[in-house]
Amino acid sequence: MDEQFIRERITFLRLQKELSEYQLSLDLGHSRGYINNISSGKTLPSMTEFLNICEYFHITPKEFFDTENANPAISHELHQLFMKLDFDEHLLILNLVKKLSEKKDVGNT
Repeated sequence: MDEQFIRERITFLRLQKELSEYQLSLDLGHSRGYINNISSGKTLPSMTEFLNICEYFHITPKEFFDTENANPAISHELHQLFMKLDFDEHLLILNLVKKLSEKKDVGNT
């Protein structure tokens, strides 16, 4: 991971939410060019601001750096809801996901 990854990930998350750089900057409590300065390579967020960005997108820092997760905010919400379920409900969800995955595998062959 490098500085470019951080810039690109913030841009990716911003675009997923269909936010402009200007709007994200304001939502985070900064001047209008704050996110543009990050995206263009002029600066990086401080650790405090990085954590604020994660909080804004409802993801953990771990989820931010998970390159295999195309939808970290959705995954985070699913995990939070999943943890509220009991064992039998976990099994139901597991079986549903397996069936959906099998249908996708059949459609791709």
